[in-house]
Amino acid sequence: MKTLTKSAVDSNPIKQFAKWYKMILKSGIKEPTAMSIATATKKGVPSVRTVLLKGFDESGFLFFTNYKSRKGKELTENPFAEFLFYWRDLQRQVRISGKVEKVSKQESEDYFKSRPLKSKIGAWASKQSEVIPDREYLEKQFKQFAKQYKKDVPLPSYWGGFRLIPERFEFWQGRENRLHDRICYIKKNNKWKIVRLAP
Repeated sequence: MKTLTKSAVDSNPIKQFAKWYKMILKSGIKEPTAMSIATATKKGVPSVRTVLLKGFDESGFLFFTNYKSRKGKELTENPFAEFLFYWRDLQRQVRISGKVEKVSKQESEDYFKSRPLKSKIGAWASKQSEVIPDREYLEKQFKQFAKQYKKDVPLPSYWGGFRLIPERFEFWQGRENRLHDRICYIKKNNKWKIVRLAP
């Protein structure tokens, strides 16, 4: 039975996440980078969806999207979010919350260039979160941009990355009788405090 204790975790939550993440990638589970991201409007109306983690380091956790999508608009007007990774097969989950900021255009361009050709075209074809008449409209848009951009697809002005700068982490390890282990890191005065939470 896996356990999680204050004395055993790394003092740096990003390094602790890296340890778990490395294990997850080796485990062979499907979509290991998938994470739910919760955002809210200025009035506090919540919204949640699944995106893919595209990288992380001491500066934060990175993902990319259409800035005009619902999440893009909400993060622009209320730049705070929470991620949730749930790895059922290993009975583990991680929650990460903090402030969110747009990455530089150069960073967005560098990642965009690494995407498959059809994914790049899809970024142009889909006006994410907008109402469209039908599936045929979407496929027509895709064909139109595929003809326009046969090889070199430029970065759309409305597409790019966000980086979440963590202020709080929670590592959860499933245990018997629902007496799960929950270790929480809270950032105060630029230092991480580690506490245990009741399950």
